[in-house]
Amino acid sequence: MEDEIRERVEVRGKTRIICRNGDPIDPKDLEIASPHQAKSIIVLPPENNDPDTDVIKTVLAITNNPNRRAEKYHIVTQIRHAKNLPVLKLVGESDNVQAILTGDLIARVVAQTSRQSGLSVVYTELMDFGGDEIYFKHEPTLTGKTFGEALLVYEDSSVLGIRKADGKILLSPPMDSLIEKDDQIFALSADDDTIRLSNPSLIQLNEAHIRSNSIPLTPKPEKCLILGWNRSGTTIVHELDNYVPKGSQVTVVADIYNIEKQINAQGGKLKNQKLVVTEGETSDRDLLDKLGVEDYDHVIVLAYNTLAPQEADAKTLVTLLHLRDMAQKDETPFSIVSEMLDLRNRELAEATQVDDFIVSEHLVSLMMSQISENAELFDVFTDIFDPEGSEIYLKPISDYVALGESVNFYTVVEAAKRRGQTAIGYRLESEAGDAGKAYGVHTNPKKSEKSDLQLKIK
Repeated sequence: MEDEIRERVEVRGKTRIICRNGDPIDPKDLEIASPHQAKSIIVLPPENNDPDTDVIKTVLAITNNPNRRAEKYHIVTQIRHAKNLPVLKLVGESDNVQAILTGDLIARVVAQTSRQSGLSVVYTELMDFGGDEIYFKHEPTLTGKTFGEALLVYEDSSVLGIRKADGKILLSPPMDSLIEKDDQIFALSADDDTIRLSNPSLIQLNEAHIRSNSIPLTPKPEKCLILGWNRSGTTIVHELDNYVPKGSQVTVVADIYNIEKQINAQGGKLKNQKLVVTEGETSDRDLLDKLGVEDYDHVIVLAYNTLAPQEADAKTLVTLLHLRDMAQKDETPFSIVSEMLDLRNRELAEATQVDDFIVSEHLVSLMMSQISENAELFDVFTDIFDPEGSEIYLKPISDYVALGESVNFYTVVEAAKRRGQTAIGYRLESEAGDAGKAYGVHTNPKKSEKSDLQLKIK
């Protein structure tokens, strides 16, 4: 553990890192780590075929310890199978136990990102401690005002929603939602003390540049190709079915048996997509040529979790290199989204010039870290990644403001507000390939500054 931390954790700040050896499901061994003095406890699943059992046993060893403290524990963990969530809740019913359903989380991110390149960077920005983060703030002067009015009163923070006095989270609620006496707003900001009201003179809107509602285009059926397979695959296919128009098609190619049976068993038949399954080696160029990859709108490359991380990523990289070569010869290039298992391979993936990639374990780890610091973020993230909740979208700026003019972000926020939406940032197409500039994604920009935008909207 110490060697891995020394190798991978470069900046430690004021944090003192202490390692201890023992069995996490043994209450006596747990005493070595003094869990009763901890602000929060993160329970990591073991790398075996049944990690949920060990997670439940560890939580049980903490919450039912004879030396347990009187106040509640805040425990954050991961669960692979949804059927085990009720058991975990029962074990921690007297404490605050928050579990991330990892398979569903990654599947939803992959499905959404495959249709909107750059979205994974937005999610990372929301959860990475290096940039702006989500904070809660009680602002008495907003009492009696609407959520729509609150969107424009902060120059340096992007308001996301309201936390009601009873703890209920309202992410991007209707613009006429009232902020009551004991409510809080939550917003993207550099720190909790940077959520401060702005000078009203900064709020300048250019009405001439705001576009009225445009006529929505009729969506066309889409073709998606999934190369590779893992335990998130079935959820990805069903998630895609929630977003694509009727008459679409999803093709799965992998050297795995019974994929179609897995998909039908998990969520029943698909409503909007025709499913085609082909067995084959996904890094085989001849097979990719026969598939007619250039005829697809989106390509998703999944990492095989049956292989070691480095081996799986190596196989993925070979597939991506073939796809890049094919995309360069295509007049209407398809989007490519890839999943990587090891964060250290991200730089290699960048060389393949894919539109977006997800480092699955990294994203889960960021979320767990954020929730361990602030338990109230659990409901915010749950809403963002819930298909029935508010979601993040990238929309063309031309839908909101006139092209050919530089506008400040106050004007963009107002334009989105009139459509019942919350603008939280933008993406510059000119920086889309620059890793040093977060691939063009700018969350929570200063609202008075002007820029030429490709809008990211919520």
